[in-house]
Amino acid sequence: MTDARTDRLRIALVSLHTSPGDEPGSGEVGGMNVVVRHQAEALADLGHAVEVITRRSSPDQPDVVELVEGVCLRFLSAGPAEAVPKGEHDAFIEPFRDGLAALDREFDVFHSHHWFSGMAALPVARDRGVPHVQSFHSIAADATTPLSEGERPESAGRMAGETFLARSSDAVVAISEAEATTIRTRLGAPADRVVIVPPGVDGSVFRPATGGMRARRPYAVAAARVQPLKGLDLAIAAIAAVPEDVRPDLVIAGDASSEAGGYVEELRAMAADLGIADRVHFVGPQSRPDLAMLFRGSSLVLVPSHSETYGLVALEGSASGVPVVAAATGGLREAVVHGETGVVLESREATDWAAAITRILTDPEHARQLATAGREHAERLSWEQSAAGLVDVYRRVRRVPGV
Repeated sequence: MTDARTDRLRIALVSLHTSPGDEPGSGEVGGMNVVVRHQAEALADLGHAVEVITRRSSPDQPDVVELVEGVCLRFLSAGPAEAVPKGEHDAFIEPFRDGLAALDREFDVFHSHHWFSGMAALPVARDRGVPHVQSFHSIAADATTPLSEGERPESAGRMAGETFLARSSDAVVAISEAEATTIRTRLGAPADRVVIVPPGVDGSVFRPATGGMRARRPYAVAAARVQPLKGLDLAIAAIAAVPEDVRPDLVIAGDASSEAGGYVEELRAMAADLGIADRVHFVGPQSRPDLAMLFRGSSLVLVPSHSETYGLVALEGSASGVPVVAAATGGLREAVVHGETGVVLESREATDWAAAITRILTDPEHARQLATAGREHAERLSWEQSAAGLVDVYRRVRRVPGV
């Protein structure tokens, strides 16, 4: 294997529908943005030149801005220069593709994030004779598959597009074994082109509390875009089911998705109906340092999502030295080691979640063991390690001698 710090690459990371420069938890900004931003910075730290290319969503955005040394964020005009719901970005694929094709820039590899980006970038990569790597981050369910609560029906264009990209790209990067399996079985990607590159976590930002940093009044955190798919109704019901004498507050950190409708109001009404309106706090999207501080002051982190490709927030909770209670879905089974770094629940019954929460709150030794093992687990995953895995993929598709 070639040293990741040699053979400088010019890398285009394509993210059509959402800018990795935006704050996670706001609008459509979620785990994908965190992964792309941190991998871009880690790739630059390894000596590579990175351009992150996204759609202009405001007339105030410049053509190019430097995020950090070695990483440029480039905005292309495609559709109106305003925020648009994620589901409407199909219409921007063609003009975004035209913008990519017109760039007077040379790249050694295009790495697309989400199917919108891939459908725009793959033809451009082919025209230039440059390899194309695809990451999905989420994959549409087959038309015959019942939707999880909160999932919106997908267009035939997405399902066909994802299948095309999985079979036509030079490599497909999955974030977890669960996603890799879906890519191979549902989308028909050749097994030898699917590579798992786990995300990392910045252990210097997400770190355990020092003495006296825990809040006097215990609280749990659920950090996610506020939309039905994230299962925040279960988090509220679970907190309400915890015995009152040990019941923690619930802090929900995140912004309402553009497609969530009146979901925030529904959650507030639910908390009121359950008699815990004063125990549920919506604090909006948080910067990475602020979210890290919120985590390490908490008693536990809840991840009740109906679907997660990986569940980066669970890993960040573990890095913060906090027990994690997560739903047994997708990559969360890999982000959280059940009974070792946290609790992974097959059940979506509020009483079962309440029981797990109650034990963490009332059994200090159990909580300590989960927190300690969780931190050790997170320390084994870094963004530099994640970026080095990507470099290996990029070199392989370029067929560099010695790789």
